[in-house]
Amino acid sequence: MSRKPVPAQSGERSRVEVTFDKPQLLPQLFGEYDSNILALEERLGVYIHARGQRVVIEGSAETVAHAREVLQELHSRVIRGEDIDTGLIDAVIAMSSEPTLTGIVRAESHGDGGTGSGGGAPPIMIRTRKKTIVPRSVAQTHYMRELVSNDMIFALGPAGTGKTYLAVAQAVAQLITGTVQRLILSRPAVEAGERLGFLPGDMKEKVDPYLRPIYDALYDCLPAEQVERRIASGEIEIAPIAFMRGRTLAEAFVILDEAQNTTPAQMKMFLTRFGANSRMVICGDPKQVDLPGGPAASGLNDAVARLEGIEGIAISRFTAHDVVRHPIVGRIVQAYEGDDA
Repeated sequence: MSRKPVPAQSGERSRVEVTFDKPQLLPQLFGEYDSNILALEERLGVYIHARGQRVVIEGSAETVAHAREVLQELHSRVIRGEDIDTGLIDAVIAMSSEPTLTGIVRAESHGDGGTGSGGGAPPIMIRTRKKTIVPRSVAQTHYMRELVSNDMIFALGPAGTGKTYLAVAQAVAQLITGTVQRLILSRPAVEAGERLGFLPGDMKEKVDPYLRPIYDALYDCLPAEQVERRIASGEIEIAPIAFMRGRTLAEAFVILDEAQNTTPAQMKMFLTRFGANSRMVICGDPKQVDLPGGPAASGLNDAVARLEGIEGIAISRFTAHDVVRHPIVGRIVQAYEGDDA
């Protein structure tokens, strides 16, 4: 690695050396053609030079300390078998900037903090057939803890923060282990400018496009043949919210997506389907309501106002800073949230 040094952003120039004890993992840490190192240099304004097991970081004292923390955390994640990409790099950088992160990272790296196990395995993770999922933001860390400790969770925030994806992953993990007997995944089929009646096909073909994000999350966590087999057997049910009426959803992990587009009556109906040995997650963005009456007509906003603080019900809130898609998505969300404000 030999590149032109990146000028320090501010403060007195500093230099620190970090030695890694697992040199065989450094190619994964650095990335193909040092792409991960280049990303760190660009994002943090430092210069990183590697010689064998030693990595030298140069820049301002503040940026060097930040880069060292991020590099060490990324190395810990490589040891745990995670793939390093720009999305994870951005997430770790964002998390390392949070004052509440230090204890979280230490607990995940060393198995401290109550719910974890020792041996370097992070306590906050979701294991599915296809991948092991770990949090990529502080908000995701708290949310993943809520998913295993509360019976009902409301996940509120903009698109791209992992609300539905993590809920589906947790549901799949519990189905695999037998903690629940079935998955029930639902969302309201609310049109955003189009009418269902004008779409071709039967009811299933009409509503499937609205449920596509849920299918995508399932296929990311389970092999395709298992998804199809479990849907055919009824272990996994994907249906619009109207199909929930009159049922009691016991021994199930139930997810309602796009919940901001339910009416208060629909939300009450859905929440009262809750049965024995079940878990229910309600995901939505309170600011993206497609109902004619806007946010005031949303059953999600009404339910949160009524239920927050009730024992057994958790509220997890995400912001544009928690978006884990391409960084430009977070900037777009921030721009629109500024308009809303």
